[in-house]
Amino acid sequence: MSAPQDAARFPGNTTLTFLGGAGTVTGSKYLVRTTRSSVLVDCGLFQGLGKLRRRNWEPLPVAASDIDAVVVTHAHLDHCGYLPRLVRDGFTGRVYATPETIRLAGIVLRDSAHLQEEDAEHANQHGWSKHEPALPLYDTKDVERCLEYFAELDFDTTARIADGVQARLRNAGHILGSAWAELTLEGPDGASQPSTIVFSGDLGRPRHPLLRPPAPFQGADTLVLESTYGDRRHDDAGSAARFEDAVDSTLRHGGTVLIPAFAVDRTEMILHELAGLARRGVLRDVPIYVDSPMALSALDVYAQALKDRRPQFLPTVTDNGLAELNPPGLRLARTQEESRRIDVHNGPQIVISASGMATGGRILHHLETMLPNPRTTVLIVGFAAAGTRARDLTEGATALKIHGRYVPVRARIVQLSGLSAHADYPEVLEWLGTVPAPNTTYLVHGEPTAAEFLRERITERLRWTTVVPRPGEKVLLP
Repeated sequence: MSAPQDAARFPGNTTLTFLGGAGTVTGSKYLVRTTRSSVLVDCGLFQGLGKLRRRNWEPLPVAASDIDAVVVTHAHLDHCGYLPRLVRDGFTGRVYATPETIRLAGIVLRDSAHLQEEDAEHANQHGWSKHEPALPLYDTKDVERCLEYFAELDFDTTARIADGVQARLRNAGHILGSAWAELTLEGPDGASQPSTIVFSGDLGRPRHPLLRPPAPFQGADTLVLESTYGDRRHDDAGSAARFEDAVDSTLRHGGTVLIPAFAVDRTEMILHELAGLARRGVLRDVPIYVDSPMALSALDVYAQALKDRRPQFLPTVTDNGLAELNPPGLRLARTQEESRRIDVHNGPQIVISASGMATGGRILHHLETMLPNPRTTVLIVGFAAAGTRARDLTEGATALKIHGRYVPVRARIVQLSGLSAHADYPEVLEWLGTVPAPNTTYLVHGEPTAAEFLRERITERLRWTTVVPRPGEKVLLP
């Protein structure tokens, strides 16, 4: 095990470096370095704005071979999507995550590599890349190597993951398998009082339709807290009513409801909502397509977890089983030919396709075909990061660039933040509870205005020392 390269800068101390997820909602990477080991919490891909995506190609300020272990909070790409590159660059330690996170990460990472390989090939064929030749950040072989390094760490189990570092994962209620992580760091001599640092990962909501709420925060010396919806309050009732109205009115006029959805969890939430509309007699008998290979694979993981009665699900969901995810008219588009037929369907339909922020995947072909049609309704049902097509649509774009050309937007665009799987700021404050104040709380995984708003709320209500770190900033830990 190699000594930390920056030991001379902070001799005998433990540091935390914000390698990603600072000042933005993407690319989460947090490096904890003691005098004995180095642990990375989350290893996400930057998405959205071009200047962020280019950061994926920049070398980390620490050699991958110097990192002893990685802890992954959940299987979304912005938290695990850089792992294959880390392995390619020389990481040989273990990647700790819950069983469902490991299964879902395999799906997400294989899809990511496939899309990157496709994009590189398309760019080289049509000459739209600035690079000659265009290359993927990593390929399928890198993903298969990466998956060999995963090690299961189930909820509420403590494991020694590196010299002087123990980890415990608690339910975060964001997606299946999602966790918040607590690291216990021994002192340099192994005898002094250990310190604790908690990483919230992405916090779920107290009222997720499928999953149990997050396990409550129990205090820590240092807290690294997400702020995705740090300046917003979800309108659950309003969003549910607007969802129902958008679906009903579009189908009555013979149109298509097109829903860009994250393949993991958001697709399941939407199917649950549609099943509920069907039970209440609101949803007409129309085809409901799930058109994403990754989403279909994720559905299989959810289905198996339901059969296994995994404790992350709400008891009512476990009792109802697969009926929760199986509205009438559900059709699974597995092949490209089945996907293409959706675009020439004559009549009302609902199409759920990835990616959720419309940055890639089959959703782009559907948007290309359907955006010019005023009978189409595009439902944006989750967070849309700056620089993504989903954000452009919510901000009133009249044309969207897809596959190198601009497509006119004549469809109706409806944004529904209430269907988000992220806690809003009152729910984050509720999760913090009334525990003693950490020495410092760092707000990450949020755009600057959201993080600053949440910092002010925590300072006002709890009087905690709360900081919004800069990208790349390094701080001392107690």
